[in-house]
Amino acid sequence: MSGNGLASRIQQFLDPTERLRVGMQSPFQRLAHQMQDLLGDGGILKEVIQAGEGPTVPRDASVSIHFSAYLEYSDKPFETTSRMKYPRMMKLGRDVTLYGLELGLLTMKKGEFSRFLFLPKYAYGDIGSPPLIPPAATVLYEVQVLDFLDSAEVDEFFALTPEEQNTVPLCTVLNVVKTQRCFGNRCFNQSRYEDAKDRYKQALSLLTHREPADEKEKSSIADTQLPILLNLSLTLLRLEKPLKALQYGQKALEIDPQNTKAFFRCGQACLEMDEYEKAQDYLLMAQANKPFNSDINNSLKKLASCYKDFMDKEKEMCSKMFPDFHGTSKK
Repeated sequence: MSGNGLASRIQQFLDPTERLRVGMQSPFQRLAHQMQDLLGDGGILKEVIQAGEGPTVPRDASVSIHFSAYLEYSDKPFETTSRMKYPRMMKLGRDVTLYGLELGLLTMKKGEFSRFLFLPKYAYGDIGSPPLIPPAATVLYEVQVLDFLDSAEVDEFFALTPEEQNTVPLCTVLNVVKTQRCFGNRCFNQSRYEDAKDRYKQALSLLTHREPADEKEKSSIADTQLPILLNLSLTLLRLEKPLKALQYGQKALEIDPQNTKAFFRCGQACLEMDEYEKAQDYLLMAQANKPFNSDINNSLKKLASCYKDFMDKEKEMCSKMFPDFHGTSKK
């Protein structure tokens, strides 16, 4: 634990009364002097190490954080996410179970790194959590907010019946869809492709049966569906389901018949299914839109290589089936 001012470990063996008599303070006591009292009762103290940006974390948010938690006189955390490249999203009030941590997060912004001292009533109580947390322990948390999403609208929307959902203004529905897509993107970036697929499909389902009131609403729905369809197509390619990926790519082309990414996704899917002629058609249409795109051009090179291997195998198979064919033809 860097820079937290921990004293010599010898202090832990001194009786607290004796320590007070000689004017010695514990590491947490010294740290508390430079911290802000959030509630006025000394139960949650905070020190901002690195300021964040934007609004503070809302009460109904889902948050992604890195944290390490320490007991006094311990240099090693009893709990940490430092080994995780992508910490999972945790919903306040459900997944974040430490009361002090939840209250502390509500004061933080995206990118912020802060330290918190939690007295027992805001942490693990008088009983503690054996064997890791002793009774009546004050704990130190070092926390960084990586990202958060306000899921209040999502929760409220899914609490409605299907009939009630249809009466919700389109702007609200689009916000819910956008949030679900953001969740899907985060899952995808963490290589949690099944979770990403579920989020994207859930987002799409909210718009599938939505009847637009006019052309403007119809255009808004289509514009919102298009990136989700493209994301779903790519996710299904990662899940090695090229047929499904092709279907979603084709749905994207129904919305935007000249969409380069849709051509590319369809071409990739056809290539995975060894449908070389279809793959060539889609990839060449993508290349016509973006002739210098390296991903598209590399896929065309892969297609040429796969097709050559396919033809070589075909020739080899024919020669084995008709071993005398070449000899006969020479006569």
